[in-house]
Amino acid sequence: QVQLVESGGGLVQAGGSLRLSCAASERTFTTYAMAWFRQGPGKEREFVAAISRSGGATSYADSEKGRFTISRDNAKNTVYLQMNSLEPEDTAVYYCAVSVRYSVVTTTPANWGQGTQVTVSS
Repeated sequence: QVQLVESGGGLVQAGGSLRLSCAASERTFTTYAMAWFRQGPGKEREFVAAISRSGGATSYADSEKGRFTISRDNAKNTVYLQMNSLEPEDTAVYYCAVSVRYSVVTTTPANWGQGTQVTVSS
């Protein structure tokens, strides 16, 4: 299976920005669609954003669209999540996920990273 390692989480004030990274130790990284999910305290895991293998197609949850941007650098085997205008409600553990099909990566990804904590203070 594809191994995924998230990084870039931390503590930020409301209105600030963070960039999360997900590194894949996989030689065939360009084969996979990628996505970000998150799980806040006392909440279910929810979809955040997804990107196709080439980066030509993206999708976002309504609550994040306009504030978050997903991108990828296939030469570095890495996907990013740029988060701007952060709110306390964005506090969660953020997980990277992968699927061979872009059409299902938002619902049933094949593999998950271990997660990185994002905390937004008011």
